[in-house]
Amino acid sequence: MGTCDAVLQVLGGVVPRLSLSEKCFSISDSNLLSKSLFTHRKKKGSKHMQFLHCSSLLRSSSNNRWVLGIGRAPHINISVHRSAVTSCNCQQAESMSGITSENGNGTWYVDNARKLSTINGLVKGTDILDFDKVRESKEENEVFTSNGNAPAVETVRDAFPNVCVDSIEDEAWELLRESMVYYCGSPIGTIAAQDPTSSNVLNYDQIFIRDFIPSGIAFLLKGEYDIVRNFILHTLQLQSWEKTMDCHSPGQGLMPASFKVRTVPLDGDESTTEEVLDPDFGEAAIGRVAPVDSGLWWIILLRAYGKCSGDLTVQERIDVQTGIKMILRLCLADGFDMFPTLLVTDGSCMIDRRMGIHGHPLEIQSLFYSALLCAREMLAPEDGSADLIQALNNRLVALSFHIREYYWIDMKKINEIYRYKTEEYSYDAVNKFNIYPDQISPWLVEWMPNKGGYLIGNLQPAHMDFRFFSLGNLWSVASSLATVDQSHAILDLIEAKWADLVADMPLKICYPALEGQEWQIITGCDPKNTPWSYHNGGSWPTLLWQLTVACIKMNRPEIAAKAVEIAEKRISKDKWPEYYDTKRARFIGKQARFFQTWSVAGYLVAKQLLANPSAAKILITEEDSDLVNAFSCMISANPRRKRGPKRSTQTYIV
Repeated sequence: MGTCDAVLQVLGGVVPRLSLSEKCFSISDSNLLSKSLFTHRKKKGSKHMQFLHCSSLLRSSSNNRWVLGIGRAPHINISVHRSAVTSCNCQQAESMSGITSENGNGTWYVDNARKLSTINGLVKGTDILDFDKVRESKEENEVFTSNGNAPAVETVRDAFPNVCVDSIEDEAWELLRESMVYYCGSPIGTIAAQDPTSSNVLNYDQIFIRDFIPSGIAFLLKGEYDIVRNFILHTLQLQSWEKTMDCHSPGQGLMPASFKVRTVPLDGDESTTEEVLDPDFGEAAIGRVAPVDSGLWWIILLRAYGKCSGDLTVQERIDVQTGIKMILRLCLADGFDMFPTLLVTDGSCMIDRRMGIHGHPLEIQSLFYSALLCAREMLAPEDGSADLIQALNNRLVALSFHIREYYWIDMKKINEIYRYKTEEYSYDAVNKFNIYPDQISPWLVEWMPNKGGYLIGNLQPAHMDFRFFSLGNLWSVASSLATVDQSHAILDLIEAKWADLVADMPLKICYPALEGQEWQIITGCDPKNTPWSYHNGGSWPTLLWQLTVACIKMNRPEIAAKAVEIAEKRISKDKWPEYYDTKRARFIGKQARFFQTWSVAGYLVAKQLLANPSAAKILITEEDSDLVNAFSCMISANPRRKRGPKRSTQTYIV
C-alpha cells in the first residue's frame, strides 16, 4: 500500500482589578488612582504633559522611581493617517462578566502546592518545590528599586505607605501589571519593555504577538481572562487589513508582528481625540520580514484560553473560525517545495535578524505542528471545513515523519552521517538530501553526549544546521512533534550540557555561537549578533517557561526547578534584562533592555506551572492514535508506489 493510500485509510471589557495581596497593596484614598494619567509626550524635542481620563502609570524618569497605578504605559505621539489605523469606534470585544477569577479559575489554580501532581500524577510537589526555600530569609528583606538604591524605595513608601514587594514573584507581578496597555478602557496586551534608562524606544513600546504569549499565559493561570480575550479578538480584527510594501501584498491571514495604541485627533479636530490600533506586519520592522510565527502563536494562545477559562464561545465565533481557516490556508498553500515543512525567510520568528535560519527552521516547524493540532481541535465540524481538515491531517502526518526521521541526531546518527555515501541517485537512497560528511563540525563530535540527542536547527539539500536551538527543541517536546524517546533524550542532553546551555542564567537561544569568518558571512557582520550575544548564543530568561512546559510534560520538572532557582539568584538584581551575553551568561546583554516584559512573564509562568503542573495541559498537545497509525503506515510504505498520476483534489473555500 502506498503512503498516500495508507494515510487516507487511517485519517478521514472589564478592566481587571489590581490583585496584589492585601498586605502589599492598600490605599486609603481611593480617589488617588481613580481618574488620573499623565502621559509623557515628545514634541519638537520638548516634553509636555497631557491629562487623559483613564487610570494609568506614572513613572518619573528623572530619578527612576516607580509609582504603582492602573493602566497603560506612556506612549509617543506621532502623526498617523486614518486609513492606516483602526479606531475604537469599531466593534468592541464583549465583556466576560460571566467568567471571573472567583468562579472561573478554580480548575487551574491551586493554592496548596505540596498537594499538586502533574498531568498523570507521577510527580509530587514536595519533590520539586524545595527550591522555594532558597534565599527565603534574604527575600523577606528585599524590595524592588529601579536603580538599586534604598532612598527611592523609601520615597515610594512615603507616597504609598502600604505598597511593598515581599518577593521576586510579587515584584514580577507588579512589573507585569505596569506593562499593561489599555484600548478604549479595556486591557489589550503588554508592551515589550519598560526600560526607563533607554532613550531610543524603537518598537519596544508596542505589543508584540510573540512577546505577549507568556504574559497571556501568566494572566490565564492567574484567572484573569479579559486581557487575553481582548488581545485575541482585537488582533483578529487586524488580520483582515490590507498589508502592502513596495506595491506587493502578502497572503491573506498574516497576523501582525506587533501593534500600538495611538491617540490621534478625531476628524482633524485637535480638541477631540480617539484611540486607534496601528499594526506592523513587517513593513516597518528592521529587515522588513513578515512574522510567520505570529499566527501560529495566536492559535496556540486561543486554545489555551478556551481550556483555561472554560469559555469556548470565543473559538466558536464565526469571525474566529474564519481567522483560524485563513491562517491554515496561508500555511497549507501549495508551492514548489517537496518537503512538508514551512519554507520561510531568515528572521521570521523569535530570531528576527539574519542568523542563517532561512529555509526550514525547527522553531517554525514545531510551532506549525502545534498550531495544526490546536486548530484541528477547535475547528467546528461543518461541510465547508472537511477538505481543510483532510489537508491538515495529511500535513500533520507528513510533517511529524519528516522531522522525526531527518532532523534527529544523536551519537548513533552522527556516526551514520559520517559514513554516508554521496551523489546517490535512486528512490531508495540512504543519504536522501546528499549531505556531505565533512559538514560534521569538530565541535559537534566533542559536544554530543553518549546519552541524549536533539533536533537539528535546519535541513535543506546538502545542508544540515547542527546548531542546537532551544525553543524549537522544547516546543517539539511540548507539542509531541518529537517522540517520547526523543523528548527524553532532549532533556537528557540539556542536563548533560548544563554548563553550556544554562550556566549562570537560563537559557541559551542557540548553541554554539557563530564566530570568525562564519559570523561575518552568515550574519553580515551584524554588530548586535556578535558571538555569544543576543540571538547568536545569547541567554534568554523568557525561555524558562517553554523549558518548564517541556519538563512537566515528560514528568521531569526538577530540571526546570533547578533552572528557575538559578535565574532567581540575579534576574531581579539585574533589573529583568532582555538577554545575557558571554558563554556562561555572566554579563547583561550589551544592548539588552531592562524590565523586559517577556523576561518577567516567562519567570512567572515557570513558577506558576511548577506550583501547579496540571495546568500545563492548556499548552501541551498529545499525539492521537490516528496520527500514530498513519505514521506507522508511512514508515512501512514503499516510496516507488507513490509515483504516478495524481487525481485532482477538491479545493476548499474559506
